[in-house]
Amino acid sequence: MTFTKGSLILIDYTAKVKDANEVFETTVADEAKKHSIFEENAKYQPKLVSVGESWVIKGLDDALANAKAGDKLTVDVTPDKGFGDRDPGKVRMIPLRKLGEDVDKVTVGDTIEVDQKVGVVRFIGSGRVQVDFNHRFAGKTITYDVNIIKSLESDEDKITAILKRHLPVEDSKIVSKLTGKVLDVTIPEEIFGAEGLRVIKHFTQIDMFKFIPSLEKINFIESYINKKAETKSPEVKETKAA
Repeated sequence: MTFTKGSLILIDYTAKVKDANEVFETTVADEAKKHSIFEENAKYQPKLVSVGESWVIKGLDDALANAKAGDKLTVDVTPDKGFGDRDPGKVRMIPLRKLGEDVDKVTVGDTIEVDQKVGVVRFIGSGRVQVDFNHRFAGKTITYDVNIIKSLESDEDKITAILKRHLPVEDSKIVSKLTGKVLDVTIPEEIFGAEGLRVIKHFTQIDMFKFIPSLEKINFIESYINKKAETKSPEVKETKAA
């Protein structure tokens, strides 16, 4: 049975530029190591996808809508359903001085930000720099090798997957408890001071209430321990024999 719109599923995938056979993204650690794109701090785990809701690029999303749990797919995503066609108008010549203090550090191939837009340096010379603001894979056909692991049906499976999606910590540090219609989520101590913690909570609760409509309340728990507190031993009084 194929998925309906909004079905929550877990997938593993490896993505590559079709013509160049260049692997640039994967959810599988062994694949990342194999293609020399492994990052120590990255979380390699199945990706949570809500089918038909643009959690992945359109070409892949369309293919998932016609698949089912257990399927293994190879999907070619053309630019019109992927990262778009190349637009020559997005390649600009910019005065080097506009790069400010970092100008001496910039080399061809670097990714830089100019006027709040991210682009790739294509050429440097004569006091100017050519920056390409097209997406890195614009005009490219992308091949996805996909393994659809499972469809999430139980509330417990959905809770676990949503928390893994949003909390930037090791899975072993993710703790939650569902009691009736109330969910308690323990915030790991290492992200108490995270700049984006408020945003993490916001999007976590949005996903929880959307995909588990029976939930009525979510408590985000932060427990602080006074690590400097000293435990004083009780005084022991000596008694002398008469």
